[in-house]
Amino acid sequence: MSPLPAPSQHQSPSKSSTEPSSPEKKVPSNKPAPAEYKGIFPPWRRDALWPAARSSPLAQNGQLHAVMDGFVDILFPDGLIPFTADYRTSTSPSLTYTPMGISLSEIAALGDFPNYAELSGVPLPKAYSNFNIETALPRPYRPFRWAYHQTMSLTKLEADWWLEVEKSYVKRVTERKELFAKNGKQVLDYLPGSELGCKELMEMALQFLCARYPQYFSLTYSTEKGHVFHNRLLQNETVIRDMHPLHVILENVPEDFAVMVRNPEDGHYYFRAGLLCSSLGWTVATKLGLQLKEIHKPIPDYKEKMEFSMDR
Repeated sequence: MSPLPAPSQHQSPSKSSTEPSSPEKKVPSNKPAPAEYKGIFPPWRRDALWPAARSSPLAQNGQLHAVMDGFVDILFPDGLIPFTADYRTSTSPSLTYTPMGISLSEIAALGDFPNYAELSGVPLPKAYSNFNIETALPRPYRPFRWAYHQTMSLTKLEADWWLEVEKSYVKRVTERKELFAKNGKQVLDYLPGSELGCKELMEMALQFLCARYPQYFSLTYSTEKGHVFHNRLLQNETVIRDMHPLHVILENVPEDFAVMVRNPEDGHYYFRAGLLCSSLGWTVATKLGLQLKEIHKPIPDYKEKMEFSMDR
């Protein structure tokens, strides 16, 4: 088994710091030569399968080891899952892969709620044991604290604070469910090919809540119901297999999510599923199915200043 070569970063040779600069030599940072993304893939994650297998139940561990032995890396690029395909209905799962190099047989062997901390490389949060929901306030967010520049505004994720719960939690969940009841596909919808992404998102979110706030959330499994999410703040439970993953999120996680899926035909990412109750000037229905540059077309200077960086 050999990893894929690192994707090209489209970097130009560095220039000496002593070379004089002039207005004529300045080139906009977002205008490199046109890029071909079909052969560029997300980070390779096959190396995380072994640690994930070790933390799985014995039966799943054995199944995963059995299917991992059948991987042939030279088949990977031609065996990518089709853009609109449902991963659950593949006729050749051992020869069909996600863009990160994991076969659909391996995904099936991992089962539901696998060890995403190992698979993603992002550790689960520390338990917030002295947390009190009745007095908890949201952390302040100051996006314009410094001089503003039009960039992607990427910041390092504090893993413990990915999803926050505070004293308005119950009210926010209720309001979001009311918005969906009133507006339907304007705030929640999904297209074919997004099934696996939605499932992974939902499972990671619930795992996070259970690890961060164990006094309020937990997951159980039974042969009768499968996985059940217990929410002591709402005083209810959600049978996971009874509803679409985005509806599980709607019922329990008061956050907005947009699922982007890589199209193997061109290597670009498209908006294929979303739960968005707080968007301004647009809705899920107006953007669903669009490529990144199409989504951001109304933004001034997006093409000149951000399109290349976003696509890359």
